[in-house]
Amino acid sequence: MKIDKEKAEILLRKWQKTLRLEDYDIKLKLVDQAWRKSGDIKIDDSNQQVILMLNNFNPTILNYEEVIIHELLHLRLWGMDQMIESLIDVLYGEDENDPKREVVYNEFMHKLESTTQNLTKAFVQLGAENKELPFSYVEKQVIEELKKGKENE
Repeated sequence: MKIDKEKAEILLRKWQKTLRLEDYDIKLKLVDQAWRKSGDIKIDDSNQQVILMLNNFNPTILNYEEVIIHELLHLRLWGMDQMIESLIDVLYGEDENDPKREVVYNEFMHKLESTTQNLTKAFVQLGAENKELPFSYVEKQVIEELKKGKENE
């Protein structure tokens, strides 16, 4: 399903206001090429400019309002995210190949993403038009599991 850009803009402004992010200039960019992500956000905090990217190429994204909420929550959490990444650099150095730094950084990123997703689910339930939760990741695991079972028969 291709994204209705006009509707996506309306949803973006709704959630920008709801999440109290009105002091940012946010531009919506639909990505019309192969891309592994459902969405992403690029932030220039010093100028308070943001580009929110949505995957318009992948037809498996069923609820782009959820993706908009998720990416805007990353913007809401951006200051804390940057502070913790700086602390990790100070405590463990900036060598991304250092195993100690890698463990701490990966754990932080996992916590950041899972917290963002849990908050996203809450906001979807509170005010999104489509409240259906996507199960694509675990459904993919089920398909793979069942495929392996058939191969072993």
